[in-house]
This record gives sequence, structure tokens and C-alpha cells, in this order.
Amino acid sequence: MSRLDDLANNYEKHISAPWQRNLAGAQRSIFVVYPQEDERRMRAKIGDFEVRTRNAGHDWQLVDLTDMFPKWMASEEYRESYFEDPSDLKLKLDTAFMDFVSQHLRGVLTNSEATEQSVVAVVGGASLYGFLHISELIDKVAGDIRGRLVFFFPGHFEQGTYSLLGARSGWNYLATPITHRSGE
Repeated sequence: MSRLDDLANNYEKHISAPWQRNLAGAQRSIFVVYPQEDERRMRAKIGDFEVRTRNAGHDWQLVDLTDMFPKWMASEEYRESYFEDPSDLKLKLDTAFMDFVSQHLRGVLTNSEATEQSVVAVVGGASLYGFLHISELIDKVAGDIRGRLVFFFPGHFEQGTYSLLGARSGWNYLATPITHRSGE
């Protein structure tokens, strides 16, 4: 069996177990952690995770963050000036871009289809690398998580610390990690 098959099986075991209702938003987050070199295979396999979620009796909504930066940049009035002087972009990235992405995700988390029995699955987080921190994004939307927020995370989880794309600096987070190795 492949790593991604093992990962899908571990996800299914977790998502099929009864859900606690009295958790804080941050504790309703699940990070499905896989090696970054498996990103394309994971994208091709995402439908398997949806089927397993629905078979467990939960709804599924998929959010793809891959094109958030180009969408945000296209909406910016002064985008041409950012190409002339990219340093002007730094302040906007720290505030406006984070708000743009978090509002997009919040819109899905709070729509009428997102219930206490729903999974909102997020892919494309790697495309945000260098623009914002995933941990800060999750913190911004944690209060809006009704069911479970499942973040497909290309990186690794070790000793309680997540690292996106193998970056040297990682962070501790309250999310439940699911990896291809059993028992993590």
C-alpha cells in the first residue's frame, strides 16, 4: 500500500469516529500531513477523501487556495506599482492579503451548507508559502469552524511541530495531525 493509501485509511478512521461537540475552533482543525513530493498525487486522490468523508456521514466542501494570490493581486488598484517597487507590497501582504484569504475561507465555513457535521477541506495551502503563515490563517478563522476544517498539508509533523514544505521553522498547533504512519 502507498503512503497516500495509508494516509487515506488513517483519515477515514479519524473522520469516522464520533465527533466531540464541545471543542474550541482551533481543536476542530485537522491537518492531513503528507510529504511535499506527493502534492500532485494527493490532488489526484482528493476525491477518495471526499468519498470516505461522505461514507462516514459527513458533508464535504472543498476550498482550493491555489489561486488566491493572483486573484487578490488582480483586485488591487495599485498592482502595477507593486511590480515597479515590490517593497511597497510588503505592508499590503501583511494585512490586506491575509484578510482576503481569511474572508474567502470564512465565507465557506459560514455558508448555509457548513454545519456541525460538515468537513470543509482545504487544498492549495502551499501556494501561500512566503505570503502568509498557515497558523495565522487558521487562527483568524478558528471561531467560524462549525464542523471540522481539514487542511491538506504538504510538509511534515514531528514532535508536535508542523513544517510546511520542509521549511526549517515550524509551529506548534492545536490541530489534530493525521499522517501516513499509524498512531500519530
